[in-house]
Amino acid sequence: MAQDGNESLLESRDGEPRADAGLSEHRANIVNELAAAAAVRPDNILEMGYGFWRSRALFSAVELGVFTTLASEALDLEALKQRLGLHERGARDFLDALVALNFLHRDAFGRYGNQPDTDLYLDRHKPTYIGGLLEHLNARHYQNWMSLTRALRSGAPQSGALATGSYPALYADKAAQEVFLNGMTAGTLVAAQMLAKTFPWNERRTVIDVGTAQGCFPVAIAQVHGHITGGGFDLPEVEPVFAGYAHQHGLGERLRFYPGDFFADPLPTADVLVMGRILHNWDLPTKKLLLKKAYSALPPGGALIVYDPLIDDERRVSTHGLLSSLNMLIETGGGFEYTSAECKAWMLEAGFQQTHVEPAGDVHKAVIAIKTGLL
Repeated sequence: MAQDGNESLLESRDGEPRADAGLSEHRANIVNELAAAAAVRPDNILEMGYGFWRSRALFSAVELGVFTTLASEALDLEALKQRLGLHERGARDFLDALVALNFLHRDAFGRYGNQPDTDLYLDRHKPTYIGGLLEHLNARHYQNWMSLTRALRSGAPQSGALATGSYPALYADKAAQEVFLNGMTAGTLVAAQMLAKTFPWNERRTVIDVGTAQGCFPVAIAQVHGHITGGGFDLPEVEPVFAGYAHQHGLGERLRFYPGDFFADPLPTADVLVMGRILHNWDLPTKKLLLKKAYSALPPGGALIVYDPLIDDERRVSTHGLLSSLNMLIETGGGFEYTSAECKAWMLEAGFQQTHVEPAGDVHKAVIAIKTGLL
């Protein structure tokens, strides 16, 4: 039917909306959305959504000892399948997925081998092994993060013993203690090795690592600097583990364990005190309390090194630090990550006169404070 020149294309002759007007608008919206989809892709969304597939494949590879097995020689599918005890059905897809994820390489003869980073950091026989951190993430965080939504709605931790700060309860379970302490060592190793190079240890003689776990930090320092003595401070339950770790690295004579509770007892005195991956476990009043106790324990000229997965001061780019703060929500009763500016302000409030920030070589940054002894 011919249209009246004054008639809207979306109206009938009596002025009422045409029946297909809504349909036409709907089609136009679809066209616009498709045009937008051509310009803006969902790649980042999908990569994040499927991200747990990747991490779980890596966790299983560590659990199965893939990288340790391949550290000595490259192996073909059949040989590697036999060594690892893999079933025929999933073995090839699993190993080729590790190739696609760049954790392994496969040569022209079909032999699998480690990439340089997995060979260095995920071979259990190397001193650079950090697989304990992945085992810790797999055993604790992977499950606990399923409760993130509940934690966000309630503000309450979801993690059992650590929710109340009950480390003795955690350590009472020997299997859980081993996974936790191995994870703490692996999580500390890179930062400790970096700070062994960058901090002026030649100006210091002694170091005490507060909340030391196995003693990774003082061991890493003492290995590089032969004049350094000291040790680690932690709950009495940790002493046998610390002693064994120090002895394993030939440092049983230079490093000793200081048993105690950093809430109930004064901190040991040393030229350098270290609080690595400690402050983020606690609420703000407790953070400030621990910094004041460190200030009291240090001599004039002494230094405090604090390292955690810090959040950038603008709170825009440090994805790991922000997600780590959510992990503190899940794991602890009041813990949270913080910015370097916040930490420096707390240090000055505690009495320290000089502060600065150092990179720690991985996901951590270190905030260093000096007690000059001057008012």
